[in-house]
Amino acid sequence: MKSFPPIMPRDPRVLILGSMPGEESLRRGQYYAHPRNAFWPIMAALLEEPLPAVYKARTELLVRHSIAVWDVVGSCFREGSLDQNIRSETLNDFAALFADFPEIRHVFCNGTAAYTLFTRNIHLPSDIGLTRLPSTSPAHAVPFEKKLEAWRQVTAFLR
Repeated sequence: MKSFPPIMPRDPRVLILGSMPGEESLRRGQYYAHPRNAFWPIMAALLEEPLPAVYKARTELLVRHSIAVWDVVGSCFREGSLDQNIRSETLNDFAALFADFPEIRHVFCNGTAAYTLFTRNIHLPSDIGLTRLPSTSPAHAVPFEKKLEAWRQVTAFLR
């Protein structure tokens, strides 16, 4: 299975990384497509805008606020949607991404798997910060308000 191209504004200040899209996201060709994934509601709340119903409008919301989204894994084998089942992964080209978009100031990893895959395999330029956030996945059984509170850190890098 293969991940998607990044959601990439012209001037990204923040990069949010997942591990690899789940089955529902892959089926629909959309980042965070599972209806119980908290990613899009969290983004709308952080950006103080209504949650768009249409995927294109959701991606435009991020682009307007200089937020890029991608995955650590570009391709892999995996049964189901659980990150623990990722095998034979090939990682995305972050050296090229950071060279092409020097405006990126901070990387936020959506969950432990994205953080672990990234930190074990990718060299982060010294002028870019890195933070692991709680996963927005419904498999990570933490109340929405707790996830939202942790994710509020993202807004500090958008100014």
